[in-house]
Amino acid sequence: MIKMEVSPLAARRLRDNLGNQPGVIKLYYDTEGCGCDGVNTLLIQSQKGQFDLPIDAGDLSFVVDQQHQIFYEDTLWLDAEENYPTFKLSGKSSTYSTNVQLRDMRQASAI
Repeated sequence: MIKMEVSPLAARRLRDNLGNQPGVIKLYYDTEGCGCDGVNTLLIQSQKGQFDLPIDAGDLSFVVDQQHQIFYEDTLWLDAEENYPTFKLSGKSSTYSTNVQLRDMRQASAI
């Protein structure tokens, strides 16, 4: 199981985006249109998908697709900067991205 440590600022931003609606945050490795490299993204979904596995992230509900978990280390850190709208995702041996976008997919799935 992946363990993710979320900084207080990143946690506050995620909670603000979740609002009062139920949701789960998915760590997603988007390879569509990216050639051989993928783009790390955070998706807010209404619920966990059939092939999603839990990520231990404290009181935040995180998941990762079982096929995407191989792209990540066992321990991850998610951080944010005060004046920048995206997140930084890193592990012990690498920085995955300093520009991780957060997309709320709850409205898209309701249509």
